[in-house]
Amino acid sequence: MRIVIDAMGGDEAPAVEVEGAVEALRGGDVETELILVGDEPRVRQELQRLGVAPGPRLRIEHAPERIEMGEDPARQVRRKKGSSISVAMRLLKERAADGLVSAGNTGAVVASSLLQLGRIRGVRRPAIATFLPTPTGGAIILDVGANSDCTPQNLVQFGVMGEIYARRVLGRKNPKVGLLNIGEESTKGNKLVQTSYPLLAASGLNFVGNVEGRDVFRGAADVVVCDGFVGNVVLKFSESVIHLLTSLIREQIGDDLRNRLGALLMKPVFRSLSQQLDYAEYGGAPMLGIDGVVIIAHGSSSPKAIKNAIFVAARFAKERINDHIRNELQEQSLGQVSN
Repeated sequence: MRIVIDAMGGDEAPAVEVEGAVEALRGGDVETELILVGDEPRVRQELQRLGVAPGPRLRIEHAPERIEMGEDPARQVRRKKGSSISVAMRLLKERAADGLVSAGNTGAVVASSLLQLGRIRGVRRPAIATFLPTPTGGAIILDVGANSDCTPQNLVQFGVMGEIYARRVLGRKNPKVGLLNIGEESTKGNKLVQTSYPLLAASGLNFVGNVEGRDVFRGAADVVVCDGFVGNVVLKFSESVIHLLTSLIREQIGDDLRNRLGALLMKPVFRSLSQQLDYAEYGGAPMLGIDGVVIIAHGSSSPKAIKNAIFVAARFAKERINDHIRNELQEQSLGQVSN
């Protein structure tokens, strides 16, 4: 199993990516090999800082360029052939790697994936699927950023791909699929969700109807479907709320002795809650529908998040999620023709 890492992608690259890769090798599968793609002198410098030397399980692929967060993704992907994401994606395309992890410009990752890997046959649009913690064990929400504008057919396919991911990776036997909306009634919402509702109901999925924003974290569905604009807002908003809650708890504890003693007694609970809410625990978000394993991590990812994103990529590849998506979409297409 080979995983390639875009070492120049994140906000603090390559330090975070290199440290995350080293942590993954120390705590992961002994059969996993990692390829760090980026400015070789800088990557080597970070490895030296950590007291690690390149070897059979950790090698460097030089990429002299980087696509910055503020740059135009589509233009720079075509222009900067030597960028870390382009070189990493090329390795994936040539089957020199089984999966890819990047914390870089999301638009550039999406554009490079479409340009070099293409979509799985039958997929209209790829979708970024991310994990949200819930009392029922978590939910998948997609799309969270690949497509700002969608058609009803896109949302149905997101539901199909998300259902496969929830079943194969999360172990849900019959995942519940919900449509993110402003009300439970089928007549609620804009034209997109109103038109999508009957298509999802007739799709053969375990469709539970509309899911309101307040119900997402209650575990009303295992898979929540929406367009990328709405999904990205939900994702960023939820991250901000988590940080707000943490800050408020610290502020309330303050220097009061009784509060600090109570916090000490509650420390195991706080630690467990922090782990459940910390995005670093879940690594990165897979891009479903692309003909390759691509995991998108947060730009401000920590080494822990990169490490877990590498584990997500390895598991995604081992479970052959893309093959299941390809086969089930083909079966659906054949079923529609026969009907």
